Amino acid sequence: MLCAVGDLIEDIVVQLHGEINRDTDTPAAITRRRGGSAANVAYFAAKLTGRSRFVGCVGDDPLGDSLVAQLSRHGVDVRGERHGRTGSIVVVATTDGNRTMLTDRGSATELRAFDPAWLEGVQVLHVPLYSFSHEPLRASARSAVRAARTNGATVSVDLSSTALIEHLGAQAVQALLDDLAPDVLFCTRSEADAVGVQPNRRFSARHVVVKDGARPIRVLTSDGVELGFEVDAVAEVVDATGAGDAFAAGFLTSLAHGDALADCVERGRTLAARVVMLPGATLETQ
Repeated sequence: MLCAVGDLIEDIVVQLHGEINRDTDTPAAITRRRGGSAANVAYFAAKLTGRSRFVGCVGDDPLGDSLVAQLSRHGVDVRGERHGRTGSIVVVATTDGNRTMLTDRGSATELRAFDPAWLEGVQVLHVPLYSFSHEPLRASARSAVRAARTNGATVSVDLSSTALIEHLGAQAVQALLDDLAPDVLFCTRSEADAVGVQPNRRFSARHVVVKDGARPIRVLTSDGVELGFEVDAVAEVVDATGAGDAFAAGFLTSLAHGDALADCVERGRTLAARVVMLPGATLETQ
């Protein structure tokens, strides 16, 4: 089973029908979805395998109740803490499929402790870089990684955001990755460039997966080989929100199953291609 540690928040997806008209109305379609990078990965993993686990701090409010219930309905076992206010992200998706995120994480960074019992039955622990942005979540995420290592679980980290890397500082992120030594490291090309990922600078990861939009996916392996995998074109990109999380879930669940590297990449990109055709990080049309 896969377990993801981090945010469960609300995504408010704003799909623009054209350019923003300043100081007046702009036509748009607005959809509210369950979001948060870690929660998204747990959701997609459960859709693929029937079950997964999410660990985080969720606000003790009606919005938090609703988001937890949504995850649970899809086979995600939600653990962690409930206090404070549930966060939200406004995702503005332009007509070319690009997106801008306005973030209010609420109490999502307030996970005060990590219980090793939350890793019972877990083969893969996934932690986005977002989970190392603030205390006390940062310390809890580190505890989760240590517990996963003790249990022999695979550890995965996603670099998440160039803005976050800039906020934390590239050297601090490099030191964090050296300390965590993840088995799998996910990043976009811009994130890889921001922290200096190279074939000989993999931060001890067995696999570094570098995504680059419609260009080939690169995988840097522990034996020094760099592999390339083509990305099939998607007819209509509606919203890229959650595509990277879907890719991570597909790749990791396939890896845990013992599949070949090419099959892990294929499962990840196939799932991501489905997600970008819908608003929000979901496989549901409603």
